[in-house]
Amino acid sequence: MSVIEVRETAGTWEIVRPSRFARRFTGNTPMTIAGPAAGHAMMKTAADTAGTRALGTLNNCGSGITPWGTYLTCEENFIGYFSGGDTLSAHERRWGLRKGGWGYRWHEHDARFDATKNPNEPNRFGWIVEIDPMDPTSTPIKRTAMGRAAHEGATVAVTKDGHAVVYSGEDARFEYIYKFVSQNKIRPATATQTAAQVNRNLLDDGILYVAKFNADGTGEWLPLIHGIGKLTAANGFKDQGEVVIMTRQASDLLGATKMDRPEWIDIDKAGWVYCTLTNNSDRGSANRPAVDAMNPRANNTQGNIIRWKENGDFDGDTFRWNHFVMAGDPSLARAEAKGNIKGDMFSCPDGLWTDSRGVLWIQTDMSTSAMGKGDLINMGNNMMLAADVTTGEIRRFLTGPAGCEVTGATQTPDMKTMFINIQHPGESPSEKSDPAAVTKISSWPFNSRPRSATVAIRRKDSGVVGT
Repeated sequence: MSVIEVRETAGTWEIVRPSRFARRFTGNTPMTIAGPAAGHAMMKTAADTAGTRALGTLNNCGSGITPWGTYLTCEENFIGYFSGGDTLSAHERRWGLRKGGWGYRWHEHDARFDATKNPNEPNRFGWIVEIDPMDPTSTPIKRTAMGRAAHEGATVAVTKDGHAVVYSGEDARFEYIYKFVSQNKIRPATATQTAAQVNRNLLDDGILYVAKFNADGTGEWLPLIHGIGKLTAANGFKDQGEVVIMTRQASDLLGATKMDRPEWIDIDKAGWVYCTLTNNSDRGSANRPAVDAMNPRANNTQGNIIRWKENGDFDGDTFRWNHFVMAGDPSLARAEAKGNIKGDMFSCPDGLWTDSRGVLWIQTDMSTSAMGKGDLINMGNNMMLAADVTTGEIRRFLTGPAGCEVTGATQTPDMKTMFINIQHPGESPSEKSDPAAVTKISSWPFNSRPRSATVAIRRKDSGVVGT
């Protein structure tokens, strides 16, 4: 990640240079490990015998902003950077470790990415990392109490009595949706400490839950607590550290609902919590989970958005749910790819953001290897849409350049500038950033080799964006 400072000067947004806030976080940035996995035997390495100090954060995807002003970044498909051996443990197989990794070849140049030499190093990734952007001297912290997963995002709600609730999904086929409820309440800043400093340890203590959706439209949150139910030493969990390090196995054991790649999560003004299920072409295939009420489409190429509302406050144990929209193209012959959109068609919903008016913004991430083919034949490029959650109407707002993903959104307090991100424009159908290929696909934004960028969007009449 990068922290930058921006300002508006004479109607134009620009980066402040130099800025005391500016800094970068890479795969080698020192980070603190906190929570129940800190110091655990499964977190210790030869380079960190205490198991409390990790190097780097990898494959950061969705994010969240806390009420106390910190930034939560999520380590998504981290396992691809690691290479395993010819023989893998059950734990390594459950997390997708394989010999050679995903072809990044980091293990050939840095031994800590070779799990045959450093078997615990993969356990030090897959966490939600908290960063204080306003304190350039602060160290990022991996908050292990919220569980280890291929996290896509982390959305924070606040209960009526002041507890933090963090919702997160795991962007992988047949994985889970989680929430974490803080043990302590959010406290205000003091005369000598910022809110971030006062709440520095808030996310280290609390209860982690995994969602079980029932076919009748109800659901329950299953607590991932050592010693409760099946999460015992007899079933392979010696302590809470092992529960959070092996969150997938714990969720398997409890019978949580396997979802179609849960991505971003956001909350509307009425308290409905929305989650994009981007797609899952394996649903219903041989030796894979069948369709169910929550994931009702076999070969789910189009994706959908599910939502739920807690029975009571955000820290409730039960909820009710429904499908907000099934994405798709109504012109297709295949019934499971048509969708039920009231408005402009789209596929593979990913990013979600609710603005201060309550408009739900949807961003798509069709893979470049699939765009323009099969069920995506008529979809064009990835896009951003606006949804009226009261009527269900959805309208396209913008379309991204070729080969890109549209991701991330926020607005200035006056709502007159919206910031969105364009990621990897020009990506080739092979999904490799081949310099010889990308310029043939896109030259955005400077009519040269394409580059990722943050875009500031304003109305020509200086009005509220999205009206």
